[in-house]
Formats: sequence, C-alpha cells, structure tokens
Amino acid sequence: MRLATFGGGCFWCTEALFQQMKGVVNVASGYSGGRIPSPTYREVCSGLTGHAEVIQLTYDPMKVEYADLLRVFFGTHDPTTLNRQGADVGTQYRSVIFFHDEEQQAVAGAIKAEAQQYLADPIVTEIASYTAFYKAEEGHQDYYNRNRAQGYCQLVIAPKLEKLRRAYGEFLK
Repeated sequence: MRLATFGGGCFWCTEALFQQMKGVVNVASGYSGGRIPSPTYREVCSGLTGHAEVIQLTYDPMKVEYADLLRVFFGTHDPTTLNRQGADVGTQYRSVIFFHDEEQQAVAGAIKAEAQQYLADPIVTEIASYTAFYKAEEGHQDYYNRNRAQGYCQLVIAPKLEKLRRAYGEFLK
C-alpha cells in the first residue's frame, strides 16, 4: 500500500471522488502544508496556519497507478485558479500535491505538464514535499456519504461525482 496526499479545494468534494476509485482502500480528510501541529478546522479556515484542506489516501499500486490518481485529481477540480475552488476562497483551498518520495514528485510534474496541454490558463497547482498530515475532526470524515441530502452535497459534490463517472468510469469501483 502507498500514500498520496492531494488538496483540490474543499476536502469533502475530493474525499467523495477518490472514495469511488478502484484500488483506493482508504480516504481521510485533513490538513497539510502548514506551520502549526494538529490544527483545528476553525484555525485552518482562518487562513493563518498555512495548511491546505487535503485528502490522504491509501491505495494499492497493483490496482491503480499514481499517475491515474493524478489524472483524476487534475480533471475533477480547476487547477488554474490560485487559492480558490468555486465559492471557496483562501490558501486553505489551494490546489496542491504533497509528494511522498522522488518518484511521486517526478510523476506529479509529468502529469501536471500533461494536464496543461488541455487547459488554456496556466496550472497553478503546487507540488510540494510532504511533511505531515493532520486528520480533520470526525464530522469531516466520509462527509458526503453521511450527508447526501445536505444542500452543499446536492449542489456541489453530486455534480462532481457525475462528472467523475462520465470522464473516468474506467477507474471507478
């Protein structure tokens, strides 16, 4: 099993997407890339800690390649907007890949370049060395599956899941 850590805006959306993928055995929402240990949601939302909302997933590289995880990552959020995804604005919503080793760093750079070919605006996704992951509070875990009827889930997450099914069906469970 291997780890991957991505930030693509709100972790509720990103978590729901990657939970659908073949080879992904666990997805946790949390925070990475900041200056203080064990931040709270309220602290991260202030924008003062430097953390991004991220997911950390455990995946089986025999069932899904890191490159394919990245293709889904780039294809399911807007990697061209700096510190924002939709209505979510701030450095905590930045597009970021935290690589766990040199191989992940190289693959992230290659897939970023591949994705750029399909986008008119420059990709601003940060590729940074992983240092720590702090799991978010329990209420943020498995959010979509526990709150499907909630407005945000219906208006924001459900359309992203539909886009995922249409564009990346071969990668889904």
